[in-house]
Amino acid sequence: MVKAKWVWITGGSSGIGLATARECLDRGDYVILSARDAQKLQQVCTELNAQLPSPQAFAYALDVTDVQALQEAWEFICGHFALPDWIIFNAGTHTPTSIDSLQPSVFRQLMEVNYFAVLQGIHTVLPRLRAQRRGTIAVVASVAGYRGLPTAAAYGASKAAMIHACEAFYTELQGSGVKLKLINPGFVRTPLTDRNAFAMPCLMEPEAAAKALVQGLESPGFEVVFPRRFAYFLKFLRCLPYAIYFKLVQRLNG
Repeated sequence: MVKAKWVWITGGSSGIGLATARECLDRGDYVILSARDAQKLQQVCTELNAQLPSPQAFAYALDVTDVQALQEAWEFICGHFALPDWIIFNAGTHTPTSIDSLQPSVFRQLMEVNYFAVLQGIHTVLPRLRAQRRGTIAVVASVAGYRGLPTAAAYGASKAAMIHACEAFYTELQGSGVKLKLINPGFVRTPLTDRNAFAMPCLMEPEAAAKALVQGLESPGFEVVFPRRFAYFLKFLRCLPYAIYFKLVQRLNG
């Protein structure tokens, strides 16, 4: 019999985070969900627990950009629940941007949530995980970080920075007992992707994305990508010379 895991998910009240929580609960795991909206978060946990014999979903409201609150959340989780087996830093935001509506403040906001808050999260949880020589840190970035894409300058830049940092951290964590997983989704139907005004290729439902994410966490290796067909197409674009890449993107963008 597989031992139930303790899983902490930020950005857990909707989208990939909520779908991943459901997937973990279906497996018999215990899940701690964090998000900024305390009322919505509690409602989500109540609905999840209503389908279970006993409560296995727990709410801890949190703004991931608040450094002190993040530390307090970690201390509370470890003290009142358990040291999580999986920590999934999923909280993120997206604002479509273009050169015609360039606002540096949008770039700062996305970097604060998508990059600096995740770095602070890793900084917060890593000492205890290292001391116990166990645990998995999963960072949700995006295939949008592979290369510059139209209207994704701010979002893609924040995810590219996260990919770069995780690549560096992965080697440094070897032998520590702590696993680092980089999650790079393509287009998944969420409140964030609902902001996109263009047709999204290979759009996945959050339930399918959650299954791929959990399966990836249990598999060896560093990067987890889905849907694979779209992700590997973008990996191919990453290898192209600029002259070819820009022409292809312009053609695909109409």
